[in-house]
Parts: sequence; structure tokens; C-alpha cells
Amino acid sequence: MARMAFDARTKEHNRGYLGASTAGDDDDPNLLDFERSPLSDLFTEPSLTIDPGDPSYQTDPAALIVPVGATPTITPPVKPHRRLMPPMPTDVARGWIVTAALTLIGGIVRFWELGWRTDGGTPLFDEKYYAVQAAEMLRTGGVEDNQAFGVIVHPPLGKQLISLGETLFHYTPTGWRFASAIAGTVAIFLIIRAVRRLTRSTMLGGIAGILLICDGVSQVMSHTALLDTIITPFVLAAFACLLADRDLVRRRFAAATADGSMLSFVGGVPLGARWWRFGAGFLLGCATAVKWNGAYWIIGFGLMSVIWDISARRQFGLRHPVSAVVRRDLLPSLWSLGLVPVLTYVGSYWAWFANDTGWDRHVTAGGNGVIGALKSLVTMTLAMLQTTEGILTPTDPALRHPWESKPWSWPLATRPVLYYLAGGQGTTGCGEGQTDCVKRILLVGTPMLWWVSLFVLGWALWKVCGRLDWRYAAVLVAYGAGYLPWFTIFDRQMYFFYMTPVAPFLVIGITLVLGDILGRAAPARAKPSRRHVAVASARWGDEANSVYADEYDVSLADSPTAPVGLLDADTSEPDHDPDPDQDQDQDQDADNDSNVDFGSQPGADPSPDLDARSAPDASPRPPKKAVLRRAWTRMRSWDGRTVRLAIVCAYIGLVAANFIAMWPILMGDPITPEHLRWLTWLPSWG
Repeated sequence: MARMAFDARTKEHNRGYLGASTAGDDDDPNLLDFERSPLSDLFTEPSLTIDPGDPSYQTDPAALIVPVGATPTITPPVKPHRRLMPPMPTDVARGWIVTAALTLIGGIVRFWELGWRTDGGTPLFDEKYYAVQAAEMLRTGGVEDNQAFGVIVHPPLGKQLISLGETLFHYTPTGWRFASAIAGTVAIFLIIRAVRRLTRSTMLGGIAGILLICDGVSQVMSHTALLDTIITPFVLAAFACLLADRDLVRRRFAAATADGSMLSFVGGVPLGARWWRFGAGFLLGCATAVKWNGAYWIIGFGLMSVIWDISARRQFGLRHPVSAVVRRDLLPSLWSLGLVPVLTYVGSYWAWFANDTGWDRHVTAGGNGVIGALKSLVTMTLAMLQTTEGILTPTDPALRHPWESKPWSWPLATRPVLYYLAGGQGTTGCGEGQTDCVKRILLVGTPMLWWVSLFVLGWALWKVCGRLDWRYAAVLVAYGAGYLPWFTIFDRQMYFFYMTPVAPFLVIGITLVLGDILGRAAPARAKPSRRHVAVASARWGDEANSVYADEYDVSLADSPTAPVGLLDADTSEPDHDPDPDQDQDQDQDADNDSNVDFGSQPGADPSPDLDARSAPDASPRPPKKAVLRRAWTRMRSWDGRTVRLAIVCAYIGLVAANFIAMWPILMGDPITPEHLRWLTWLPSWG
């Protein structure tokens, strides 16, 4: 065993040296397939020979000598194999099946008992504002005709979308919550596709979808007609568009580098139309037209996109990437991520422009015409901003809202919001003979998700600063754009539901950490054909055939054993179905030294020492039991990935179990007072 461990360590060490001849023997036509099989690896001695065909050893060192005083030619190191992201997974069909299945499951969960809980048939919490204003829009052609409850403090798009549900289902709980349930379902679809592109892994995309389904905040908000739910899919879709734009830019640069046109233009090759970035700008404009905090993502995503452009031009050989971006990308960036969102925001007031009864439509003198209407819009917007700035936390604690909270409590969800309270003495439905059942709807994040947020954010900071991992940087930008600005106005009255559009990016961060735990997949072992078994059986007898039969379900019983010397004519390949989710190590991204690579590197070590073409008795047969025991151990061994996979599965199971346990207080189901106390994990939840 010690000898085997030493050989394994030596072989692994030798692979790191330039010229080690353990990787090129697979191309030797004189080797049988068996000599490349996993069993042959047991008898391969480490090789320290130098490959004379290696280009590194064909250059005469004397040719690099220059006369005294002359400047030698300096060739800057270039790593073209690290310029591109790993290719997208090839399991396109499986990716869409996973996406469709999880979106369907998530949709069922989000729409479950959508209109069940109300305040005596009326909206809950801040639904009382938006559901009513949406109904006004239906009555007046898309605008509010009066200040419902004296408050209009948000742009119209979110309320217009809520009104679409009321068009279908009238002014009912299902009607005013329909748009929120759709938004929650679309967010599940988007996060699966975005994470699949971000990590190049269908499995991790599916994990992100499962975690978002099991998020308590997303579930409760999908049952509530609030604008923070409506804004979420717009922000997440803009994030996904920028990921697609990033890949597109690098593909175009790679093509330009290959055909030699990259350096033919000052500042690099023109990129042409970037429709993904244009789409991101449109979606961010829609997000701002739902709620003004969408503007924070415009700033964050705009800076992130420019930095990605600078990085891309630097990777592809431009000596001054910043000036190149200023020359080539600055104006298109301002158009896509600056002007397009503004035009989209203004366009969301289309009904207000076309209707003379809209609130503050003629607030300025001469409000007719385009210029007058724009002046009225600016005046109304400033009045709305002044109104929101005046909603402050009272200095007297007795006057404060009982469920308001401050930003420092949001990452851990320590101060939720109570949306619904009912039950008490005389209420049944929580068990036989129980007459004191209680009902609660508490906006609280699933603890197994939210209570690891500080660790995830800390790990992300380390990956960004220590490993320059752009994926974590993108998550931090998206998370910070939705969270950090609230600290600048923390004297305002705030609530935990402001974190609703941030929740998907917390899930993405957790998914990246789970990907780090999974690590690099172990090399896939080819399933041996019957020919492998024939050689092994001829060499070591029926015990080897038994080992192969037990390990790979391959046996010689299916065909007669042929003479070993005749096997050279067999051209069958090992039965091996590679996992399409596995990425290739080539084409790593240059701005990420610790690429989140969840793939494998196929290939087995050749075994030139074993001459399988010789007669079975040409050399002494090793002890059968010892050989078979070593073969069984090696074929059954694993590098810890099983443990890591078990950890990830256990965490996902804990999240799902936690979500199921919290279900009664997320949905307002009747439970006993003892059950409610058991579900109240923190005193601040009560």
C-alpha cells in the first residue's frame, strides 16, 4: 500500500513538469486499449524522460545570445488558451428540461392558494395602496385619477402590471396578486439560466432554482401585491443580459484575434451592435419605472460592464485598454446603459401623457404640448421625491411602526414583517379538539439561506480580492446595488421587504460557494469493452474477469475469449458517456485565476510497461489476490468528491426542510400556539 501511494504521488507530481512523457502515449498506435485502461495504471512506473519532440527542447539556447550592448527581442507572455470562458454546456436539451421542470414546480408553489388570505376581503399591508391605484388605472385608462389614501410616490409601471391581473380576475385577491406570482415564477426561470451561464453548469443552475423556490422572502412576496416583487425579474433579467453580452464580446475579440484584425484598428476592432447590453438597459429602465431604487442597479451594472470591457481589451493584447474603451465603448455604453433606461422610464408614463385627468398632469402652467408635459412630469417627480424623503422614523419609539427595521438587520433577516394576523380563541383547523388556532403570515427569509449570508459575502470578498474571481465580483455588485444605498438614508422608515430584489443574488452567491465545495470533477473513467476483459482474463485469469464484471457490468460471458494476438484487429471503443456538464480546462478566463471549473479532464495514464500482446505465460503471474485487491481499491477509490457532493446535497436538503417547516407562517395556515412558538426562532420575530 505504501508503494502504491508513493507511485501515485510520484505520477501526479511528474505531470506538472514540462516534458514528462505520461500524457502523449495515448497516441501510440502500438498500444492496445487495455494498456490505457484504469487497471493498467497499477503497473505504470513514473517516467522522468524528456520528450525530444517537445518544442521547448528544440530551440538552441545560443540563438538567444545577442552582442554586448544590443537589446534582445522580448516577447511578452500571452496565454491565448485563457482568453475565453469555458464553452457553454453541451447538454442543451437537459438544460431546458431542468429549467422547465423547476419553473413549473416553482410556479405551482408561487400560485398555491394565491388569493386565500386577506384582511376581511381587502388587501394586506401596503397592498392597500398599489391594488387600489391599479384599479384606478383600469377605470381611467392607465393613470391614477386621484391620490389613493393621499399617497402617490412611485412610477406607474408596477401598478400597470398589477392592473393586468385585475383585468383578468377583477378586483379580487387573485387579481391584484397575479402579477406578483408571475414575477416570482419568472425569477426562478431567470436564475436557472443566469447561473447556468455564469458557472457553465446545468447542475448548479438547477441548484440555484431550487434554493430560490425555497426562499421564504420570495414566496411571501409572490403572494403580495408590492412593487418590490415586480422589480425583481427586471433586475435579474438585466443581470443575465450583461452575462450574455460579456460572452459575446469575448467571442468577437477571439474571432478578430484569429483573423489578425484585432490590432488593425486604433483601440481594437469595433464590436458592432450589442443587443444584449441594449436589452439590459431597457430592463433596467423598466425596473426604475417600477420603483426608483432600480436606478442604483443602473449605476452598478453600468460600471461593471465598462470594467468588463476594459478587462476584455487588455486580455486580447491592447496595451492601453482604458483609452481603447473610451474610444470604442464609452458612447455606446452611455447610450445602452444611460439614455435607454431614461427613455424607457419616461415612456412608462405613456398613459399619463395621453390623459388629461392624470394626477398632476397640468401641475405647471402651460402643461400642454411635449415641453409642457415634460415640465409637469419633472415637477411631479420632485414632489414624489419630497414626499418619500418626509417618511421618517419617529424619534418617539411609541410612534414607530411596529415592524420597521434598518438595513443592518436585513442580511440575517432578524426583523421580519408581519403581514397577516388572525385566529385565537374559537378558531379551529389546527388539530382535532383545538379551538385556539392562530394564523400568521410573516415575511421572513428561510434561515438556512439567510443566516449564511455573512459567510457568503465574506467568502465572495476573499475570492474577488485574493483570486480576482469576476463571478463573485458580479454578485457583490448586484447585491450591493440593492442593499448599500439604503445606508445613506437610514433615518427613513424602512422595511425588510426592500431586500426582495436582492434575494436572488444571495442565492447566486450561495450557489457559487456550493460550486467551490464541489470543486473539480474527478476524471471520468472509461467503461472497458469486452476486449479489455479478454486481455485481463488472459493475463490474470478469471478473477480479473470477475473484477471487471462487478465494477463495470462487463463480462466475457457475452462472447468467447479470442486469442490475445488477434485483438489488434478490434477497433471498438470503450463504452463511455461523458457528462456534458463537465467543462474543459482549456479556454479559461484570464481575469479569473481561480475559475469556478466544475468539469473534468478526461484521459487516463498510459501504461507502456505492460506488454499485453505477449503470451499469457510470457512473464510470471503476480499474486492474484494482491493484484485484484489493489485493482478493486483503485477502481473504487475517490478523491473526496463523494463527501463534497454529500455536503452540498445535505445543505440543499436542510434548506428544503427548513422551508417546509416554515410553510405555515409563510402562508397563514392555522397552527397551534405551541407550534407558533416553535417556529418563532428569534425574539425579534414575535
